Amino acid sequence: MAVRHRLIQATPRAVWDVLADGSQYARWVVGPSEVTPRTGRWPQAGATIAYEVRLGPLRLDNESVVRHVVEGSLLEIEAKAGRLGTARISVELRPWGEQCLVIVDEHPLRGPGGLVHNVGVEALIQIRHRAMLARLARLCEAQAGGQCRPDPPDTTGSVAYGHGHGHGHGHGRA
Repeated sequence: MAVRHRLIQATPRAVWDVLADGSQYARWVVGPSEVTPRTGRWPQAGATIAYEVRLGPLRLDNESVVRHVVEGSLLEIEAKAGRLGTARISVELRPWGEQCLVIVDEHPLRGPGGLVHNVGVEALIQIRHRAMLARLARLCEAQAGGQCRPDPPDTTGSVAYGHGHGHGHGHGRA
């Protein structure tokens, strides 16, 4: 199971606004292009969007279905990859001060994709999630504008060093 998180310098509402806009799906998810709404209203349960995934000369027609949603905090989708099977992808938003902690959890759900799920595949998913969360952060932080919440000035470090403390300051060490 691939789990990755990122602290985004925007409010959970600003992040949710991006997730809830199905037309922006391909801007933050790594892989899809040419997103088309298929059924329902994204991100309501049962809504689907179709998209193409390009792997070199190969083009795959895939779709994602919203399976569970908690407005403003949780989006769970089933990404269908044809004969490869499906994956469950959960995107959870947690308020973190004035920022948003985004947690992505993905694992195979149906089909042969689960049979080849191993440490190597897990590593590739982690790389994909890192890129996906970076895209989501850029998009949310750019769109948040005045809602962007940088770290408070008092969080630059957790340890205060006073004068004369630490190694090599003549405290009886050779």
